[in-house]
Amino acid sequence: MILACDIGLKRIGLAMSVQGIILPLEPILRFNRKQASQELQALLDTKKPSCLVVGLPPENYADTRKRILHFVGLLNFAPVVFVNECNTSLDALEHTHHLKTQKRQKARKDGTLDSLAACEILKRYHEMLV
Repeated sequence: MILACDIGLKRIGLAMSVQGIILPLEPILRFNRKQASQELQALLDTKKPSCLVVGLPPENYADTRKRILHFVGLLNFAPVVFVNECNTSLDALEHTHHLKTQKRQKARKDGTLDSLAACEILKRYHEMLV
């Protein structure tokens, strides 16, 4: 099992891959860095994935990269693989076009969209392996 996350300032989208099947998980709503890292650590300890895949933006997003790398540094887990997350949120948004506007807005607020972005990150990881 592989776990992926899309780390944001308000939510952490989560997805897992079991035998190549990618599924979104319940996101972590982030109140502060300590709480969010403890929740993610607890998930890692429970699920025991073989790898953690983390979305990382391109180098021109230096502040965001720095925050993500710091957050991952709070975790006691290895191996961690970083994947370019460029446009994963837009790709995830395409999966919500069938929803009505209110439900699409709810998906943004409750973290569903973030977990769909984590699915996209995991999909990119699988493509890297081929």
